Amino acid sequence: MESMAWVACGLGFSIFIAIAYGQQAFGEYISGYLIEESLSVDNVFVWSMLFTAMSIPLRNQHRVLFWGIVGAIVMRAVFIVVGSALLAQFWWLLIVFGVFLVYTGVKVLRHRNDEDERSETPGMGLLSKVMPISEKLDGQKFFTRLNGRRAATPLLAACVALSIADVVFAVDSVPAILAVSKEPYIVFASNAFAILGLRAMYFLLANAKERFHFLSHALGGILIFVGIKMTISHWFHLNTYVALVIIVAMLSTAITMSLRWERAGRHFS
Repeated sequence: MESMAWVACGLGFSIFIAIAYGQQAFGEYISGYLIEESLSVDNVFVWSMLFTAMSIPLRNQHRVLFWGIVGAIVMRAVFIVVGSALLAQFWWLLIVFGVFLVYTGVKVLRHRNDEDERSETPGMGLLSKVMPISEKLDGQKFFTRLNGRRAATPLLAACVALSIADVVFAVDSVPAILAVSKEPYIVFASNAFAILGLRAMYFLLANAKERFHFLSHALGGILIFVGIKMTISHWFHLNTYVALVIIVAMLSTAITMSLRWERAGRHFS
């Protein structure tokens, strides 16, 4: 129910966008929201792996996710402001970002198995250089005392790891949304509402990765599509609603095929 409530809030905000900024902005917001929501599914699975690897109990995961998502929204705001300013100043960066997204999309399609392991070690390593890390939890606290010294608990280490994971994914998702809208407010709003729903989505999808076998193919296809759209946008503007239909079609096809695959015992072809 919480996940559905956040989705309703995100989609409901699109009505305000339509009234305040018009149909073009509405289409851009919905496209950005769907892109961020779909690309953020990988974040959910990364969190699940991190919590398992770091032995964070379920009762403590809510607190870590809350502060991790707050940090993610702040970092996304920085990414969006910087990215929008660069694109406004140097139009040729559209080509650079577009080619990067196409490359990333091809990489996603070709290889997914060990991508999600990329964020675990850097988070722990970075924090351990600043202060000692306790191996034991201290209730819901982020800090404790270890041999008379102030030390981080595994909860703080998990927060840092989650934040670094989000930075990695933002490198892909922020340029993808900038491909459908150049308005920082719309880009940030779609990002923020999608990320706010991640906390609830985590507890819904954390153990359901195998049910969405074809979702990674859709994510790769979306990145390639928006990358091409961004690359040629200086010369050719694709209608926002055409782009929205293509994105929705990719996602719905992947979900439908995944559910059929599961029902058929993975013998679907």
